[in-house]
Amino acid sequence: MQTNKRPENMERITTTAQAEAFIAQQLDALRAQIGDKKVLLALSGGVDSSVVAALLIKAVGKQLVCVHVNHGLLRKGEPEQVVKVFRDEMDANLIYVDAGDRFLDKLAGVSEPEQKRKIIGAEFIRVFEEEARKLEGIEFLAQGTIYPDILESGPVKAHHNVGGLPEDLKFELVEPLKFLFKDEVRVVGKALGLPDNMVYRQPFPGPGLGVRCLGAITRDRLEAVRESDAILREEFSKNGLEGKVWQYFTVVPDFKSTGVKDGKRSFDWPVILRAVNTRDAMTATVENVPFSLLQHITQRITSEVPGVNRVLFDLTPKPTGTIEWE
Repeated sequence: MQTNKRPENMERITTTAQAEAFIAQQLDALRAQIGDKKVLLALSGGVDSSVVAALLIKAVGKQLVCVHVNHGLLRKGEPEQVVKVFRDEMDANLIYVDAGDRFLDKLAGVSEPEQKRKIIGAEFIRVFEEEARKLEGIEFLAQGTIYPDILESGPVKAHHNVGGLPEDLKFELVEPLKFLFKDEVRVVGKALGLPDNMVYRQPFPGPGLGVRCLGAITRDRLEAVRESDAILREEFSKNGLEGKVWQYFTVVPDFKSTGVKDGKRSFDWPVILRAVNTRDAMTATVENVPFSLLQHITQRITSEVPGVNRVLFDLTPKPTGTIEWE
């Protein structure tokens, strides 16, 4: 009988040696559970699913089938990184699904944040189910469930959306990380050889940039979010803030203001910068970003990102503001 309670004598994984011992234990357990059958994994590129993928590749190799659904709402370069790391470098059996147009068509004209979340989640389930039904011999479904998911929302990791798959698929769950906390998952990921920018990836909402393109999503404004976010991340990395600041990103609201670009009047969007620190995400403080760096980021965004003529910095802690805008 499976239990969802972390063993009382289980030590926290803080060292490479402890991570390697955990990996060895899990490889034996995974091979015993899966045998010669196939296992399916929704590989988002996030920390948890990436570590599960790396573990399963070591354990059962090509018996693992990874499905990476690009819903068009990922950050710049993320889909390419998933393919590079897992297909090219780890020789994973990876199915890449470019479903961006499909998701954006479903989201057209939808401005209410919770409705956007539901559409993205439901469409992900449909795409993943379609891919699952094309495959033969799949008996197991791997998930990146970690211990806080069990404590907070039950045993199924809702943000992977696989909890909504039809019952007739009858997959048995494989959850090798379900007794680990996030910091332990990162230590295991490092020991498995995953790149730092994947292991230490910032928290990223399930709906992706869909909740940072405020209001009804348009393709041009979504690109403004993606490009401005890439500039912010690049500049934070170059200036020693990567790893120091807990989370940082850009949002683009659905309104415009007047400005001047290239000597002419413009009517374009603002980009809002957000940079916060927190221990538990229940409260958050705003990072004191050097003003000169903010000026440089502003110059880059307004000159490099089409359709943008202002950059704003969000000074609001949590409370009263939440970390994300939607």
